[in-house]
Amino acid sequence: MRNNQSFLQTRFGEVPLKVFGEHNLQNISGAKNVCNELGVFDEDFYKAISTFEGAANRLQRLAEGPNAVVFKDFAHSPSKLKATVNAMKRQYKSRNLVAVMELHTFSSLNKDFMKEYAGSMEEADVPVIFFDKHTFEHKKMPLLEESFVKENFANQRLHIFTDANELKKFLLEQEWSNRNLLLMSSGNFAGMDLVALAQQITR
Repeated sequence: MRNNQSFLQTRFGEVPLKVFGEHNLQNISGAKNVCNELGVFDEDFYKAISTFEGAANRLQRLAEGPNAVVFKDFAHSPSKLKATVNAMKRQYKSRNLVAVMELHTFSSLNKDFMKEYAGSMEEADVPVIFFDKHTFEHKKMPLLEESFVKENFANQRLHIFTDANELKKFLLEQEWSNRNLLLMSSGNFAGMDLVALAQQITR
């Protein structure tokens, strides 16, 4: 990796990638094996994979500026949340990371499951959790207490928001010099325009 970009080391030399993270690299390895079985030559595969920008919502780059980049990801389970946060930290070692995760799925909103998230946001410099109170009403589930969420994530640095406007205000007030933003959810952050937010942050 150089200058926040990952490379594959191949017998044809280095192949620059537009994606990163352990999961993406595992998928590339699997895709190469499949292509080999189909008769695709390695050289052609590497040429094609160097242009691949990734799947939508899987470490998808929303906007990038000289001092900050904003990604969104579908991560919502504890293991994927931790893996995605760690991938961002490894890729951008010299930058701080603001990581925002929306509790949205039935399991993530379940009090009995919440303890599984312990330590999953530890690598984020500014860990943030958002949940929309209307989601609980819609799914007919009891509302979580903010103190309960913080306790079960085992992270006293955790910022918690239940209002999308307050979350947006908090993010726009951050100093976005040498700092990245990672937005993780299977939902939509209560309808927030994430692309517009990303453009504001990175301009």
